Formats: sequence, structure tokens, C-alpha cells
Amino acid sequence: MPNKKKIIFSGTAPSGNIHIGNYLGAIKQWVEMQNTGEYQNIFCVVDEHAITTPQDPARLRSKIIEVFTLYLALGLDPEKSIIFVQSSVSEHSELNWILSTITPVGELERMTQFKDKSQKQKSVLAGLLNYPTLMAADILLYHTNIVPVGEDQLQHIELTRTIARKFNSTFGETFAIPEPFLNKEGKRIMGLDDPSKKMSKSAENPKNYIALLDSLETIREKIKAAVTDSASEIKYDMENKPAISNLLTIYSLFSRKTITELEKEYDGKNYSVFKNDLAEIIIEGLSPIQKKYKELSANPNYIKKVLRDGAEKAKTIASQTMAEVRSKIGFLEI
Repeated sequence: MPNKKKIIFSGTAPSGNIHIGNYLGAIKQWVEMQNTGEYQNIFCVVDEHAITTPQDPARLRSKIIEVFTLYLALGLDPEKSIIFVQSSVSEHSELNWILSTITPVGELERMTQFKDKSQKQKSVLAGLLNYPTLMAADILLYHTNIVPVGEDQLQHIELTRTIARKFNSTFGETFAIPEPFLNKEGKRIMGLDDPSKKMSKSAENPKNYIALLDSLETIREKIKAAVTDSASEIKYDMENKPAISNLLTIYSLFSRKTITELEKEYDGKNYSVFKNDLAEIIIEGLSPIQKKYKELSANPNYIKKVLRDGAEKAKTIASQTMAEVRSKIGFLEI
């Protein structure tokens, strides 16, 4: 018999604006892995994660559709991947509750993201604390083998592995133990306004990021305003020249030129020339994505069909997993 394909699962929350860091560091990689034909691919809009911070309901619904449509515009193919919205598969919430009953609070309180986000909130809600068990449920429901993630999520993947092992040792072999997969090139795209911090969907300053749906004028303005280092040399040196190094990384990933090639191309040229060219390279890269997004948005019936089909496919797998989980923990089968 042929070897069973390894299963990939990943997702993005529909909060803030999906930006080039999300694309270069994650979604572009998903598309490439999907197109190899080597994996069973499952990609999710994780809207249940989004509500760990307060959301306006109308805006949340709009953002869910926006992110789902962007997935398709960026190249995720419903013929090659299962693409769905998390809240349409109730098994995510059910498994989250079960996993939370075997996860010590101390483990959750040690999560770096919880520490960072809780400091910014006047009142820390239970959902924020339990975010990692929901993430574990997302992954374990589909017997995931590989999780493409950024460095900031590695701690959550390690906790997922710990939870899976604990469940398996307590109730019998049930879950696969997932492995993280880091994109070495685009794993950390930093903020345009502060190269010491990762580009963020939730950044208060809109000049921190370039959103995938930003207009041509906005892209040019944001690149023009991007911080640079004191010396004018266009050279990659993350320790001494983090700002220009970040811009070189972005340029390289959009142009497919190596950083060494770019250093030679811009030897003796000033930041202004480099930034102007970078803005145009980004515009060139995003234009077909924006065009495809507009075409898809003009066909809401197609989007609804893909949403329903994806949820049905995901639920088929998730319900089988949950039937096994319920039986093993001692719930009645009626």
C-alpha cells in the first residue's frame, strides 16, 4: 500500500489586517506545500481565536469572509486543500474543553503570548488563558503531523505535543504528535516602524505593516515612511542595521533575488532609490492577488459554496476523532 500522506494544519485569525508578513512568513509557504502534492492540507480561518479579544460582531463577520477570500486569492485551492472556518466545526470547541481538563493552569500561565497580551488588558478573561488548548484542539482534531508556524508559536506547539502525549498515556493512543515547521526565509518580517518588533496585524500604528489589500498609494507612502538606519549603506546586518536588513528581506522574498544580489545592485545608491524600487516590487507582487480578490468578492455564491464544502470535509474528519475521544474518556454513546 502507498504511504499515507502527512497532514498539514495551520490557520490565521480574522482580526486586524492580513499583511505581507503573514503572507511571506506563512500563507505563501502553505501554498507551496499544497502544490507539491505530498501532503493532506487543512487550512482554517480561526475565528474562535479572534474573540479572545473583544470584537465588533459585524466587523468580525466581514473579516472572516475577507480572510477566507484572501486564502483563495493567494492560491489555496479547495480542490487540493480543506479550507474552512473554525466556528463552523463545533468539534473544535468540544475538544478544547476536554483538553482543558487535563492541562494545568500553570502551563497556560507560562505561555509568553499570554503574559504579553494579559499585560495589555484591564481584565484578563478565561478565553485568553485557554487560547493554547483551543490551538491544541485545532491541531489534534485532524491528526496533524506538520504545523507551519512562526517562531512566536513554537511554545504553543510544544504545549500541544505535551497535551497529546498526556492524553495518549492516560486514555490510550489517540492523537498524532505534531511537529512544527519553520519557514527559514520569511519567518520573521519585522515592523516597518520598529524593526525590533514583528510586523503585527494588531499594531496600533498602521505604518507598522503593509496590508495585502493596501492601495498602491498607501504602499508607496508606507515604504517611504519606513524607518532606516543611521548609516546610508544598503547592507544586510541584522545586529547593526536591523531596519535596512528587514527591508532587504522583504525585497528578496518579493523579487526572488538573493540579498547578496540586492546588496550589489544598490551598492553606492541611497535609501530613497532603494525604497522607491522596493515599493514597486511589492506593488507588482500584490497586484495579481488584489485582482483575484476582487474577482472572488464579486462572486459571493461561490465563496459560500466553498465555505460550506470546506466545513463539511473538515467536520467529517473532526467528528470521527471526537467519537473516539468521547468513547475513550468514558462519555455515553447514545
